[in-house]
Amino acid sequence: MTGRIARARSLLARPGAWLGPEPEGGYGVRQGPDRRARVQLRLDETGFRALVEQPGLHPRAGGGWTLRRALADVPAPPPGRPGVIPGERPVMDQDGRMTLKPANLGESPIAWLARRKDAAGRPWLAPTEMMAGERLRLDAERALKGPSLTMRWDALPRAGAGPAARSEPTDGALAAARRVEAALTACGPRLRPIAEAVCVRGSSLQLAEQALSLRRRQGKTLLRQALQALAEHYGLA
Repeated sequence: MTGRIARARSLLARPGAWLGPEPEGGYGVRQGPDRRARVQLRLDETGFRALVEQPGLHPRAGGGWTLRRALADVPAPPPGRPGVIPGERPVMDQDGRMTLKPANLGESPIAWLARRKDAAGRPWLAPTEMMAGERLRLDAERALKGPSLTMRWDALPRAGAGPAARSEPTDGALAAARRVEAALTACGPRLRPIAEAVCVRGSSLQLAEQALSLRRRQGKTLLRQALQALAEHYGLA
């Protein structure tokens, strides 16, 4: 992997080279104005994170990222937004289809909430609640790395039932999808929607409240209850 990352850095240092997410999962290095250019090198999430850390990535006007060559060339981030890495993340829509949506690659919605504090200065999420939410998020990302673009957690391929996706997901993606479905089932029908929206689909709490027609701040209560249920399911509580 170290050699592959070094080659990616070398390719991205060339004029016109850029890195972008691939529909089938992972990231591709291209040299050209758009996606018609062939992929010269593919990276997984680990390789992408290595590039984020060193030398850093800068959002590209046409989508994707280029190398952050010098601090002077990079606009300063907006004040009060440390740790922001603008980009795109694969998320699952309500109809079960995976799409790429704008996201902060430096921080998940659960990690952001864990940094919040209440009026008394106490962390808004307990460590076990954050761990449970992040565990579900990571399993959801693993499930989405398979070739399937329309996988549903509760409609995995079954003998005689026909496929639930365009193509059979990999064994690892299938196993991760089963873990996601088991965790969401453990939340129960009342708490599942908020857990799925924030942990699986990567929605912010505010957007999740709007999508689920919840009152302001009602989502906070439901999400905490869902995270507590997840912590029990994972044996963290």
